[in-house]
Amino acid sequence: MIRPMRVIAISTLKAFWTDSPRYMDAREPTLAWYRHVLAADWSAPSDVKSDFRNASILKDGRVVFNIAGNKYRLVVWINYAYRVVYIRFIGTHAQYDRVDVQTI
Repeated sequence: MIRPMRVIAISTLKAFWTDSPRYMDAREPTLAWYRHVLAADWSAPSDVKSDFRNASILKDGRVVFNIAGNKYRLVVWINYAYRVVYIRFIGTHAQYDRVDVQTI
């Protein structure tokens, strides 16, 4: 039986679209990512990689997803044991380059 994943802080995604209208094109791709994750069965980084082959697996449960044809970066922290995905950051490549993905 597949237990669904939980996604924490979808408000981070919504704020990204609504706070800056120029990022509204990220809405549908991020919602598609969100729906996919809710139905995912991830118990290890290899499961993420099999679903999203372009995802970058980092240390300590961090994963970077390319969104909207690689226009945006989405950083999450995954607690595989509890099946929880915490949204830590979404932004453009330039914004991503200014953050430390291991500490956000």
